[in-house]
Amino acid sequence: MNWWQQPFVQVALPIIITFAIATWFQSKRIDDLRDSMNKRFDAVERRLERIESLLTDHDRRITVVEERTSPLRR
Repeated sequence: MNWWQQPFVQVALPIIITFAIATWFQSKRIDDLRDSMNKRFDAVERRLERIESLLTDHDRRITVVEERTSPLRR
């Protein structure tokens, strides 16, 4: 019997090769998704930083208005 007619070569080896190729393609896809998610998280983080700075500014402005209209200062 020749080596290419062995059951391992005819059955198991093609299955193993298929799994290896599928795993490689899947890992590439996961890397692409990871990159995409990192970009989206960075965008969300920048937006939250802008919102936080606006809130800080609003807090400062509200404090100024409260100090101007305080009944204790009259």
